[in-house]
Amino acid sequence: MSRVAKKLITLPKGVELKSDDNGISVKGPKGALSTHHLPGVSVVVDNGVANIQLAEGADHKFGGTARALLANMVKGVSEGYERKLELVGVGYRASMAGKALNLSLGFSHPVVFNAPEGISLETPTQTEILVKGSDKQLVGEVAAKIRGYRPPEPYKGKGVRYSGEKITLKEAKKA
Repeated sequence: MSRVAKKLITLPKGVELKSDDNGISVKGPKGALSTHHLPGVSVVVDNGVANIQLAEGADHKFGGTARALLANMVKGVSEGYERKLELVGVGYRASMAGKALNLSLGFSHPVVFNAPEGISLETPTQTEILVKGSDKQLVGEVAAKIRGYRPPEPYKGKGVRYSGEKITLKEAKKA
């Protein structure tokens, strides 16, 4: 068994983990998540600690994956995940209109993005967007989709970027 699979997952207060034939489900204060079983992997919960068990002769590569997915689900329903995006460029703005995110990114039209179920969007300032949710994969996917409308360009660095992302600028062409 891998080193990752051997690590125990401590369940915080208010988090419930259930494993049955349908899959694994985790409930907590921030929501509920579920996933399917990986082949040969079972989850044992004892005194607020979850442990990954591999079946005899099972493929060991699924142990670490199952443990990582389960740990992400537990953290998501207890604390939640957040991704911060920054808009860099003259006239680039973001605002909320109900549940829809309105983006002004230098196109001839505004870009309207509707958040999927389980994701909340916030705009603390006109040039910042916060993507929050309990599902780590969905938060990253939504942030990447918003970034994909206008990724940072390599000459001036204008566009939508992740907070703290370093953009390597190219030198302008010389005549």
